[in-house]
Amino acid sequence: MRSLSEIDVTSKRASKAAGFSWGISEEVGKAIRTLELFGLPGLNNLNLYLKKIKKKHPKKIKKINKINKEKEICPIYYGVTFLDRCMELDKLKKIKVYNIKFPLLLIPFISKASEILGKKIKVEFDNIIFLTNFNKSIFISNKKKIINYSTKKINIEFIKNTNSFSEKDWKELYKLSVETFVDESESSKSKGAGAGTTDND
Repeated sequence: MRSLSEIDVTSKRASKAAGFSWGISEEVGKAIRTLELFGLPGLNNLNLYLKKIKKKHPKKIKKINKINKEKEICPIYYGVTFLDRCMELDKLKKIKVYNIKFPLLLIPFISKASEILGKKIKVEFDNIIFLTNFNKSIFISNKKKIINYSTKKINIEFIKNTNSFSEKDWKELYKLSVETFVDESESSKSKGAGAGTTDND
């Protein structure tokens, strides 16, 4: 079995050989490492995509708008631009992207952006939903259909942070936690409540 380090380095070098700059290739290596870490076919998608663009290198992405339409959009250039500008893109709330080839390659860049922003980002295409969780995990609604080498439209949505629990649960739990609050005194110290005189943390 190949290590994540091998996958990272080989993906980076292959991307450079395919015409990407070293800086972009570094990001690709990390992206493929992330996909493979989460059990997604990143290396397979990258290999096929680099073969596809070998004779004709894709156009760079200069700007990302709320609606992005091109004849064909490179997932790597789009992903790197998305990551670089995620703070300003967050203000758009929802983004539509048309005609991205190998859309799975876009996911790790969005996952990293989720970590930078500190909020979840939802990506949907071909009835598959990806929910990126601060670059710690990726929820996928239908893993059986995961290999899509082309898609007509991708919806990207920045999810507003909300609690998963009710205010009632919070108040009840907080009330219980308050029972641990003890006025520190010589008497309480001797009985073991709070920090003792020999506590050296």
